[in-house]
Amino acid sequence: MDIKEYLALPYTRIIQELTDESGHYFYGRILEIDGCQSTAETLDELYPSLNEALEGCIELLLQEGRPVPVPLALEEYSGRFLLRLPKSLHQKLTIEAEQEGVSINQLAIYKLAR
Repeated sequence: MDIKEYLALPYTRIIQELTDESGHYFYGRILEIDGCQSTAETLDELYPSLNEALEGCIELLLQEGRPVPVPLALEEYSGRFLLRLPKSLHQKLTIEAEQEGVSINQLAIYKLAR
C-alpha cells in the first residue's frame, strides 16, 4: 500500500480537552500508531494537525521499511469477554440487577459504559 491508501483508512482518533500548566488545549492521538499525536488550541485546528501527524508517521514508517499498523476493525471484536470476580462482588451485582429488574449482563454493560 502507498501513503494515500493508508491515509484513506479509518484510523481511531482519540481526542482529549486538557487544561494544565500549559493552559487550555486539545490533545489528539492515533490509537493504532504509537507516538502519533498532536495538540492544538481548538478542535477545528486539531483535526488537520492530527491528520498531518498521521501522514508524517506513516511516511516515516514506510521510509524505514517498518510495518504500518492498520486500523482496528469492529469485526475483530465478538462483543464478549470472560471476567472472573470475587463471589461477594458477584452476589452484590446479582442483587443490584434484581433490584433494577435487569440482567447482570445489562447491569455490567451499564456500569462499564459510565
